[in-house]
Amino acid sequence: MIAIKYSSQKFQKLFVNRFASRNRRTEDKVRRILEDVKNNGDEAVIRYTRKFDKVKLTPKELRVSESEINGAYQNIDPDFVSALKIAVENVSQYYKKQSKRSWKMTREDGVILGEKVRPLESVGIYVPAGTVPLPSTVYMTVVPAKMAGVEKIYLITPPNKFKSVDPHILAVANLLKVDGIFKAGGAQAIAAFAFGTKTIPRVDKIIGPGNAYVAEAKRQVFGYCDIDMVAGPSEVAILANDYSDPDFVAADLLAQSEHHMGSSILVTTSKRLAKMIKKVPARGYIITVKNLKHAVEVINQIAPEHLQVMVKNPQRIIKDIKNAGAIFVGAFTPTAVGDYIAGPSHVLPTSGTARFFSGVCVSDFMKSSHVISYSRKALEKVKAPIERLATLEGLPRHMESVRVRFEKNK
Repeated sequence: MIAIKYSSQKFQKLFVNRFASRNRRTEDKVRRILEDVKNNGDEAVIRYTRKFDKVKLTPKELRVSESEINGAYQNIDPDFVSALKIAVENVSQYYKKQSKRSWKMTREDGVILGEKVRPLESVGIYVPAGTVPLPSTVYMTVVPAKMAGVEKIYLITPPNKFKSVDPHILAVANLLKVDGIFKAGGAQAIAAFAFGTKTIPRVDKIIGPGNAYVAEAKRQVFGYCDIDMVAGPSEVAILANDYSDPDFVAADLLAQSEHHMGSSILVTTSKRLAKMIKKVPARGYIITVKNLKHAVEVINQIAPEHLQVMVKNPQRIIKDIKNAGAIFVGAFTPTAVGDYIAGPSHVLPTSGTARFFSGVCVSDFMKSSHVISYSRKALEKVKAPIERLATLEGLPRHMESVRVRFEKNK
């Protein structure tokens, strides 16, 4: 762990401006892959799968078959299914509280205003499987989509060297009744979902974490479809002081270092704790601050993906936290609880984007239409302001579209 000063330029570069840096080579490479998949569909996906994953697939093998799904259950421990059911139930209970419904209001003058809310028709879930498979990402994304009422939910994940998908990922996806599972990873998988191929359907929104190429591909396809966010490496910030247990702090910092390029940040008022944690072989930084009020200012500047508040009376602290993807309160709430079992999705904003992004919510899988209805009387009341505004903006036919409704019935 490296000590760093809050007031330094290095702090600004590492934390405040960390999302601004982009790799031009990655952007260009991803752009070419997207264009290729857009133009050549399955053939391009298969070619890039052979190039990057060293797996040679046929078009028929791009989609996971029923026999592959059924065979997955032979390769998983029954205890996994038991743990899965607990996790899915917790996630379901959490997202039941996030319902969003259509509504309308009627005024006495004949104006009816409202909002028609409905789920997206199709969603594509990207599940990483580069170094190790992540079956938890399946239920952390599919369950809120199900709760929203999404009509078609598809999953895509890189194949292994045996042309198959990890059995745990297949089992979770099957138990949650996804509508199709496909074998592809990286930018080519994102392109397939964004543009559609003969085998892989085009979707309305792409959800899920991934490496730098996946993140860049999501950024570039935004507009062809929606995305949840452009995610960077996983990160945790821990707010601790002399009250905090050093062993708990060290364990949580080390846990974060298990993620590829994951970073750990300790923000503390305790010089004693900072000295102890400096010896911990975790990848990250230590920021020593004057007091807890200053610590909160630093946290809000960093806007971490995960924030652990491990001080006495943490509730007094979290009321002032403005920017964090998920807040873990108290000594017995490690980030691992949120990663697997608590309920809220572990797909969270990274790289400072918690300033304006949220973790995955039911509303991410829904859209709304404004509903507007005016009576003749109500329209007559607003003729004058419409005319003034339309004249100001140089749009006379806008005003004429109002006027004609009254001239016709004179």
